[in-house]
Amino acid sequence: MKRAAVVIAAGIAAALFQSTAYSQDAKKAEALAKQSGCLNCHAVDTKKAGPSFKDIAAKNKAAGAAKLMASLKGKPVHQAAIKATKDADMKTIVNWIVSM
Repeated sequence: MKRAAVVIAAGIAAALFQSTAYSQDAKKAEALAKQSGCLNCHAVDTKKAGPSFKDIAAKNKAAGAAKLMASLKGKPVHQAAIKATKDADMKTIVNWIVSM
């Protein structure tokens, strides 16, 4: 009985840690998106000049982050933001979007 309680408590602790880690990663990615200018044209859940990140995620969910990154790099409207943003930061932003 005590062993089961320890296992359950460990599972809850792991879930809380993962949730906190994801929350911090999401906050970091959102800050990077703002810094890179992505939020000038996009919002998380509403359409602005461009589609919402959630709509982008739904469209690219099956293909994943690599397809979305290639799509971004192929659009002239994104070139300034891509050039001004480190590749690792772009990957963080794209992974965050696809995870929505």
